[in-house]
Amino acid sequence: MQAPPLISDEAAMIRSILVVCLGNRCRSPMAADLLRQALPDCSISSAGLAPPVGAGADPRVIRLLARDGLDLGAHRARELDDDMVDGADLVLVMDSEQREWVEQRFPRARGKTFRLCEAAQADIPDPYGGSQAMFLIVLGLIREGVQAWTAQIQSEAQATRYGEAT
Repeated sequence: MQAPPLISDEAAMIRSILVVCLGNRCRSPMAADLLRQALPDCSISSAGLAPPVGAGADPRVIRLLARDGLDLGAHRARELDDDMVDGADLVLVMDSEQREWVEQRFPRARGKTFRLCEAAQADIPDPYGGSQAMFLIVLGLIREGVQAWTAQIQSEAQATRYGEAT
């Protein structure tokens, strides 16, 4: 898998990442927790475009991430808003439609909103209501996206630290 595109000359300055999906009960909470684990110096949050506000993470998601020692038991779905978008250096969505929606609704998100699997040029399907196998497939895609973005962010941060800014 190739690295995601450079976000901008400010890529090394990414300290706040917002992960967005539709309901904020499956994909974005999984991605946010995996990003927190991979990038402990970054502030990572998640939200949904049309979530059942206050609902917990899907029980299958909680069980899947518990295998990695991650606890989503306290997660509560919340709706994407202006303050979240403004406070994020990078906004990661699950598919092209979500990217378009976010950029139309929040024009300030343009230029900092990408798909989680941008490097693979892939969308991540919504597993909600699907089988356990579907949740495993989605988790695998999320892991790939998290790994690609983590490598990109760490590489840019290291280049800046050592005077090799791109």
